[in-house]
Amino acid sequence: MATRKGSLDAVSLLGGGLAATGVAHFIKPEIFAPITEPVFPDDTTTWTYRNGACETAIGLALVSPRTRRLGLAGLAGYVGFLGYRAALAKK
Repeated sequence: MATRKGSLDAVSLLGGGLAATGVAHFIKPEIFAPITEPVFPDDTTTWTYRNGACETAIGLALVSPRTRRLGLAGLAGYVGFLGYRAALAKK
């Protein structure tokens, strides 16, 4: 199946959504506090901004095919880190 050059694919759309969510961490950090606080109980606001920065950077990397591999590696590391923190919080 031929695709048009410059058309958006699913990964680009996902990346754009992730980047927008990351930016939202800076615009309305209080929305993310209930999600962030159980996993990052110490200095939750700072972690909200850090997570927003990660999500923005990873999302932008996923948008472009040139940086997609880096974005996917970043996404894997980020999801692993969040999973690790969530597991620690349950103990």
